[in-house]
Amino acid sequence: MKVWDRFLTDRDKQVFGSAGYDAKAGFGQRPALLVIDVSYGFCGHEREPILDSVKHWRNSCGEAAWDAIPYIQKLLHAAREQRIPIFYTTGVDRRPDGFDAGGWRRKNTRSSEGETISGYGSNEIVREIAPQPEDIVIEKLKPSPFHGTPLVGYLTDLGIDTLLICGTTTGGCVRAGVIDAFSYNYYVGVVEECTFDRGEASHAINLFDMNAKYADVVSTEDAVNYMKQTAKGLHDSKIAFPAAPSNTAVL
Repeated sequence: MKVWDRFLTDRDKQVFGSAGYDAKAGFGQRPALLVIDVSYGFCGHEREPILDSVKHWRNSCGEAAWDAIPYIQKLLHAAREQRIPIFYTTGVDRRPDGFDAGGWRRKNTRSSEGETISGYGSNEIVREIAPQPEDIVIEKLKPSPFHGTPLVGYLTDLGIDTLLICGTTTGGCVRAGVIDAFSYNYYVGVVEECTFDRGEASHAINLFDMNAKYADVVSTEDAVNYMKQTAKGLHDSKIAFPAAPSNTAVL
């Protein structure tokens, strides 16, 4: 049973099935891993119920974030073993006057609040999956990791044809990244256990819709097996990968 099945009506199932959606697009030969916005602002500084976490971190996804982190570690370990490029995205600290927040100011009544836990930055990627020196960190102001960033240029330089995408939120920045990646004609995979949202229904329905039209939603195991089957060291001439895989402890 798929995570989205309980949210679909019988009509929905019939319509999408009859219309030919849900075909498997498959993947190419030169993947990169894209980890979207797994920062303390979206995860909270520790595992706790989401209604407690949002008191300090208004964007927190609570337990769902911390459930995903061990799976993300598995993805990172597999990518590092194959010397597959890893991209992270995160937000940027806003100007004091909030001007660069743009439309974000209009859609949240708590948008002017700062975070309240000392020692943890809202845009800091959680330490359990911290970027390594060979990884590429993309800072962004908008939902999509492609909007106003150098991401496409980096992917073109590396000859990437496939993006494995995970992170948060499923219905927000992940979806925006998936649609833009699809629009640039990349093969796209969304790794289910490594992707999360603060809303259960939003998470499930967005996975369903992306799987139907823009990406293949795959398990962590399938994503790891795919990476293991790709050629190792395709990007050694451009990225200074370490001699041995970086140590990434698994929770």
